[in-house]
Amino acid sequence: MNENQDKQNMSYDDYKVEAKENKGKKRINKGLIIFIVIVIAVVLLGVSCNRTMVTIMGGVSETGNNIDYSDDYIAVINVEGTIADSAGSILETETYNHQFTMDAIDAIIADKENKGLITQVNSPGGSVYTSDELYLKILKYKETGRPVYSAMGSMAASGGYYISAPSDKIIANRNCWTGSIGVKIGTIYDTTELLKKVGIEAETITSGDNKNMGSSYEEITEEQKEIYQGLVDEAYEQFVEIVASGRNMSTKRVKSLADGRIYTAKQALENGLVDDIGDYDYAIDAMMSDNSLKECDINYLIPEKETDLFSFLTGSALFNSSSLASEYKEILDFVGKSESFTVTYMSNAIK
Repeated sequence: MNENQDKQNMSYDDYKVEAKENKGKKRINKGLIIFIVIVIAVVLLGVSCNRTMVTIMGGVSETGNNIDYSDDYIAVINVEGTIADSAGSILETETYNHQFTMDAIDAIIADKENKGLITQVNSPGGSVYTSDELYLKILKYKETGRPVYSAMGSMAASGGYYISAPSDKIIANRNCWTGSIGVKIGTIYDTTELLKKVGIEAETITSGDNKNMGSSYEEITEEQKEIYQGLVDEAYEQFVEIVASGRNMSTKRVKSLADGRIYTAKQALENGLVDDIGDYDYAIDAMMSDNSLKECDINYLIPEKETDLFSFLTGSALFNSSSLASEYKEILDFVGKSESFTVTYMSNAIK
């Protein structure tokens, strides 16, 4: 009996079973092929990212400070995202790398081929400690006598302005938001009334009345408010002094501008907070022409982006594509704010 005769003798139910089995096999094969293709693509992407050049035209590695350029050059360093000491969790998408930035500036200080530094700033600010640490590093660079320019992008507010203040020239993009000169401390949430309504009592054993200050499970006292205000006031005075020194202004004049408000590029220019309005290329041309550096190369110091298969599969690239992950991050942020605080030079406005 040949194959055709076999099929003729098959019942309708037999045909259904065979068709279902064949369809299942095709689905399995197709799914397996797609999975293999995706895995290969991810692996190749990870390898590619790991081989990313540290800089566009040479540069500094994250683990070393060696620079060896054969020609004179102007260094460009990006300060983008929140100015923080840590990259945070895999749900976060900050691009600023503090340790790399500090190491890179140390490296160009030691390199005689370097003739100037431009900071490309696109940041809403950051922590008081980290912003000040970067500010002091820029001051150290200025001790070499080489020029420092700040090229502000869409936003250079609060800590972003703080680290720009010591620059010899500040150039803001015409669409830039800047200023926001001020200090804030994390929002304190008082959940005591809510806990009472659901029948929950919270008690923490401490060594002093103010050891647990800021807890969302206890009402904040007037004394504690004064303590927090003292922290903010001291950081604010430091910010004012830095702006006054960098912009050649009196502290009285700075304080008249430093009520925390955001300024447009035009307003900042009128108030003496920036020197000119222009794009990034304009800032490069200005440094070259102002300092007789027309023959210099432009070298971008960029941290190496390390991406492996695991971090790609579990990292921010996947989490950020999910609206659920975004909501989850918001919840984590809310909960975190109720228990810990960072004194920041940070703007609430995000452009």
